[in-house]
Amino acid sequence: MNWPDGIAARPLTLDDVEAWAELHAAKEKADQYGENFSAEDLAEDLQRPGLDLERGSITLWSGDRMIGYGIVRVAQAVVDVDRVHTDGTIHPEWRRRGLGTLLMRWQIDRAGELHTATHPEAPGYAAAGAASTNAGATALLQGLGFKPERYFFDMRRRLDQPVPEVAVPDGLQLTSYDAAHDEELRIAHYEAFSDHWGWTPPTPDLWRSRSIGSRAFRGTQSYYVLDGETVASYVNCFEWEADTEVTGVRELYIGQVGTRRAYRGRGLARAALAKALAEAAQAGYQRAALGVDADNPTGALGLYENLGFTTQQKFVNFQLPLA
Repeated sequence: MNWPDGIAARPLTLDDVEAWAELHAAKEKADQYGENFSAEDLAEDLQRPGLDLERGSITLWSGDRMIGYGIVRVAQAVVDVDRVHTDGTIHPEWRRRGLGTLLMRWQIDRAGELHTATHPEAPGYAAAGAASTNAGATALLQGLGFKPERYFFDMRRRLDQPVPEVAVPDGLQLTSYDAAHDEELRIAHYEAFSDHWGWTPPTPDLWRSRSIGSRAFRGTQSYYVLDGETVASYVNCFEWEADTEVTGVRELYIGQVGTRRAYRGRGLARAALAKALAEAAQAGYQRAALGVDADNPTGALGLYENLGFTTQQKFVNFQLPLA
């Protein structure tokens, strides 16, 4: 890739997280995606299993200032198709100079190379996301041949509103997180999400790093419904302190909600969610947030709306077939 004069390009490293955090903050101020991360949060993300920074990342620099980045992530397993996820941005002060198009073309090329190297037996797609209100990102992606594939809602709920009390059926137990159930929780999550669009089973180490092993995970605010030692339903919650620092609002993010098939239709997720919301309000959280697939097959959207969540933003997942 031929970058403009004065722009240096190289892979992302752990030593770059402070500059990367500054770029993220500038992006959030301009795009308003509701995502604020500290350098520590970003460092954790870079150290998750399966990310090859040397082959799957790029940073753009003007002097000692990071003005753009791109990351390409390959799935560790394939269910139907191989979706190679791309993520990146150009600093708002450097937009509309063609850098975004060059960066996206680099990611498409690298996505194709990594797909061929890892899962050539499956159809390959480059995947990218954008808020429906981000006209610039949408035009960029569509101009490169990406097509809308799936829609997701970012939902929020104020916690100064009453939360309904929901009982669990006799014989089941509603409890907060306990590390003794970690493996049962992983198994429950894999089963609950196996019929969700785009989901592929991560390795146990990657699953842990994204959930109970994350620095943002809040075990005391996470609740499960147990049938003996079996995790029947669960709600995993997270808190990003950097987000509170920027917004002034302490938000509990409900990152993972699921119910095993044999236990669906009994209101277990509703009971666990209601408990998590009520306890979050008592703990001083001011707002709860979550993301949901607009076509979620389990009826999650209706569940969240019934508990008082409202849609704040719509995000679009775009896909491009890889040659």
